[in-house]
Amino acid sequence: MQFSKKMTGLVALGLVAAGLTGCASSMIGERVGADQVVLAKDTEVTKCKSLGRSTLSVLSSLGPITRSAEAVEENLLQMARNEAIDKGGDTVVKGNSLEYGKRSYEVFKCK
Repeated sequence: MQFSKKMTGLVALGLVAAGLTGCASSMIGERVGADQVVLAKDTEVTKCKSLGRSTLSVLSSLGPITRSAEAVEENLLQMARNEAIDKGGDTVVKGNSLEYGKRSYEVFKCK
């Protein structure tokens, strides 16, 4: 069975995109202590001190390939946890998603 040049190009593009999607998921580094930052609901932080809100964005597509919602949300949460560490917080609350690949988070100090 022979592949046309167009088909070969599409297969190659698909493999590259799949590889890059995996890399993009692991490109967000984890700050020391970020694994201890809690994701809470807004009703759980009423006695905590707000340290501010951040709007974060990550790569949501690679050319014609859209990244999975799970991978995008995972990256956004990791960035929010890193942001909490940078601000001296220990808890984040997920806010609105302004568009695919962007979300706001509020950082709190609860402990």
